[in-house]
Amino acid sequence: MASRQQSGRAALIVLEGIDGAGTTTQAQRLVRSLDGRGVAAHLTREPSDGPVGRLLREILAGRHAPTDATTLSLLFAADRADHIQREVEPALAAGRVVVSDRWYHSSLAYQGAGEERAWIAELNRRARRPDLTIYLRVAPEVAAERRAASRRPDELFDALALQRQIALGYGEVMAELAGRERIEIVDGEQPVERVAELCLAMALAALESQSVRQQSREVAVE
Repeated sequence: MASRQQSGRAALIVLEGIDGAGTTTQAQRLVRSLDGRGVAAHLTREPSDGPVGRLLREILAGRHAPTDATTLSLLFAADRADHIQREVEPALAAGRVVVSDRWYHSSLAYQGAGEERAWIAELNRRARRPDLTIYLRVAPEVAAERRAASRRPDELFDALALQRQIALGYGEVMAELAGRERIEIVDGEQPVERVAELCLAMALAALESQSVRQQSREVAVE
């Protein structure tokens, strides 16, 4: 039987990867697993469910006239700022572990293909840095097969050639940020259950590390 949910373990954990990598599935599984272990967790996503995020989802689904890369970059950054203020920070303040399906790494990898990555990074400079980012690395061809099998309607960035370019972008982004953030890379082509096990182990390790650091700071203050 699960223990009473623990508070005070606030952390932001992000799942990243190209479309079809399994970020949504693994984010959902991770939240369920954390909850089952008594760790209060909150599931969220980007684009968010806020007003800017809903507009972005319509654009990605092709319900509006084509939008240029600069406008998309600005909209994603605006949605992220709203998302943090509206949903993420309140959940963290309540002592929850926030698990987000995508974060600013997606902007750097996706919009970075059409705009200067440094400019996009500057747009997102005020976004909270995750305590852990798990990148699900999947070949674009495998991800395309998964999307086709799910019968999900095609979206703006789903063309295979573009997904190949974005996968390369992700590799560059993760390498650039590795020295500044806690980033773990998982082979997302493994069975779903195995990927879920790895994601949970990484999340628990990050939370334990964060708890040790917090205790050290408290001792130092005393």
